[in-house]
Formats: sequence, structure tokens, C-alpha cells
Amino acid sequence: MAKDTFRGGVHPKDKKELSRDVPFVDYDAKGDMIFPLAQHIGKPAKAVVKKNDPVLAGQIIGEADGFVSANVICSCSGKVKAVEKRRTISGEMLECVVVENDGLFTEVEGIGVKRDVKNITKEEILAEVKKAGIVGLGGAGFPTHVKLAPKDPAAIKYVIVNGAECEPYITCNDQLMRTKAAEIIDGLELTLQLFPNAVGVIGIEKNKPEAISAMASAAEGHEKISVLPLKTKYPQGGERSLIRVIAGVDFPGNKLPADVGCIVDNVWTIYAIGRAIIYGEPLFKHGLTVTGEAVKNPSNFIVRDGTLFRELVEAAGGVKEGVELKKVLSGGPMMGFAAASLDVPTVKTTNAITLLDTDPVEAAGLQQTPCLRCGRCSTVCPMGLVPSLMAMAAEFKDMERYEKKLYGMDCIACGSCTYICPAKRPLTQTFKQTKAEILAERRAAAAKAQAEAAKAEAAKAAGGAK
Repeated sequence: MAKDTFRGGVHPKDKKELSRDVPFVDYDAKGDMIFPLAQHIGKPAKAVVKKNDPVLAGQIIGEADGFVSANVICSCSGKVKAVEKRRTISGEMLECVVVENDGLFTEVEGIGVKRDVKNITKEEILAEVKKAGIVGLGGAGFPTHVKLAPKDPAAIKYVIVNGAECEPYITCNDQLMRTKAAEIIDGLELTLQLFPNAVGVIGIEKNKPEAISAMASAAEGHEKISVLPLKTKYPQGGERSLIRVIAGVDFPGNKLPADVGCIVDNVWTIYAIGRAIIYGEPLFKHGLTVTGEAVKNPSNFIVRDGTLFRELVEAAGGVKEGVELKKVLSGGPMMGFAAASLDVPTVKTTNAITLLDTDPVEAAGLQQTPCLRCGRCSTVCPMGLVPSLMAMAAEFKDMERYEKKLYGMDCIACGSCTYICPAKRPLTQTFKQTKAEILAERRAAAAKAQAEAAKAEAAKAAGGAK
């Protein structure tokens, strides 16, 4: 039975008053636009354009290159300036398509024209979602066409729409639900056609009453769709938190939501599905909040992918006079990360730029002490882990204990343990690094095994030839 919250969690100040009532403004980039070919979990897309090629908004410029991959869509018209490595949000140099923006934003013919989708088939829905380059817009960007094609569609009982938006500061999901509720319902109805035994549940935190009201009104008359108000608590919008709350199911980290009868998608992803199928609109723009105590005019924008952070900060009035900008985050303060520069492009999964006049990580570092063994981190962990013991195992490089005994790979890096820790220990950062090291070891072991198998096969073939 559905309830309104999950075990654990924390209550950080939500800071949403800065931008929650600011309506969307459409922002068209002024300068060159940069499109990383890796904007999703899985294999990067493969460039299908070259220098000097003309391009249009809505055109595929990077083609999905593997099962878990997604198309990259141009969001402007102009000419390809280069296909080369450029600095991205994380600081990495990644292969990108750089487009000289002509400022006209001429779109591929047919985009925006309403279609009759009354008799659309499941295969056609999945094909349109893949073609549109839709990925999860609330997290790591898992390709949506893969998520919507589980082994047994009939086993799916819930399509859960994540409208919780529990991350502090960010308000673009709230604005979408307030202003585009009917179109979200359209996208959800199309998604439910893929799963004959599923119902749709839209989870929204109770600090968004306008969004709850708008979505409930839009859902009226849709028998398989309901809206569930959720307790305002972080990380209420976590995939596993939502599944526990709505489906009443807990499951191990080596399982996927589909394994327990659930599909979870962000509200923007569901909206994008509707736009792609009904209006032939690929995913090349989405909502983004520019916020924080250091920005002059906190704003909600509809932004074209590939727009530089710097342009959006300037569009929000820039840094307040007399305020020192201490930190820029891509995302919010709990699960976001420090942006390497303002001269990096937004991508499909960029939902916020947060400008802070203080650096909480730096401040915490100055107050850090050894672990107090208070147990607060275990109390708030939504996954039921023991962060204090995980941190000890990570410190001593006891990866087997971290992974096999303490289930450290189940950590969702929500930041709750770091937030609550009175010793100000960088627990989440430690777990992110440890997880990356374990995954790197796995990849190295797999590559070694593959190389050895290939070597053995070659030796066998050579022996047979003799």
C-alpha cells in the first residue's frame, strides 16, 4: 500500500523560495553551442556530422552507438565548426560537436506538427523515444528506450513518475507540473500503453501544492493515473525511495526497478515522451533553474542543450553586486557537483546551476574531526547502510569488506550521511571515490579476461592451422 515517505532521510533547508514562483523564460543561446557525445549512461554517441556541415535544430548529430546509448540532438541551426574534445561540466575533455549558431534556430521540417497517435503501436512508441534521444532527466541519464523495454512488460505493475524534486534550490520540475500538467498526462498515457497491467502514479512532495493541484486536475478521468502527495523529506525523489513508498517493495542493489515490477521516470522525461510522439519533437531543450544566494535574479529557463553556463548566469542577471561567488554547482547542493568552469555546455541532464556565496565543503573541512561513533549516519541512510563502517573500510582500502560485507555499492550518493555528520566527515565524497575505484578494477579485470580469451583463441587457431 502506498504511504507518504520512506525510512531515514534528512530535512535540509529547501531554499526553493528563491525561484519557486518564477515562471519559465525561453532562452535561446547567443554564441556557439557545444554538444558532448556522452550525455547519458552507456556508450557515447558517434558523430554523424563533420566540420562545415550545415545543421538544423532537431537534427541527429550523434547517433546511438550500442544497446545502452542515446542519440544526441542539435538544438540550433548553423554550421558545424568542429568535432573535437572540449571541456565539459565534470572537467573532463570529451568528444563534442561544436556548432556555429546562426541565431535563427531553424528546425527540421515537421517538428511541432501534431500527429494522430490514436492507433500507435508499442513498437512505434519505443522507436520514437529512441529517435528523439530521450534519457532520464532526473539523474544519470539512462537511455529511456532501453528502460521502457524490460524483458516482461506484463510484469510491470507501476509506472512511477518522479515529481518529488527533493533537491534543495531546484524548481524547474515544479514549474513544469504547474504549467504543462496535461502534456505530462499525455506522455504518461502513452507510456502506460507499453505495460498492460500497470498503473501510473505521480509522486510530488507536499511543499509543491500548486503542482499537486494542477496534476490532480489533469489526471481526472484517467482511470489508471493517480497523484500521490509525498512527505517533504530528502531524498524522497530517489528511485528506490519512491519504489518503497509507492510499491511497498525493498530490493537489493543488484536488481533493477523492472525486476520488482516498476518503471521510474522523471516528470520531464515523461513530458519529453509525449512531445516526441505527439509532436515529433526530439529532446533538445528542457527546464533548468539558475539559483542560489549569489545570483541576482534566480530564474527558471527553458534552455537549449549545448548552451554555455556563462550565458545562463548572465541571463539571470549575473552575480549580485557586493557578493563574492564562492562556488558554482551543476545541480543542487546534495547531489550536484562543482562545475569546472562557466564556459562549459549544458547537457540533457543539467537541471540547475546553483551559485553560492559560501562553500559548505570548505567550511566543513575546517571543522572536521575523527568519527564520533554517534550512529546518526546510519539512522538517516535511506538504503539502510552503515556509512561509518563503510568509511573505515574505504580508508583502509578493504574493498572486499566495503563491497561484500557492508554493501557499499548500494550507496546512492544522496549526501544524507554527510549532511547529518556532526564530525563533518566527507562521507559521500569518500564513497563516490571508492565506488569509482571498484568499478575501475572491475573494468580492468574484464578487459584482462577478454584479452586472455582472445589470446587463447588465437593460439588455438594457430595450432589448428599447423
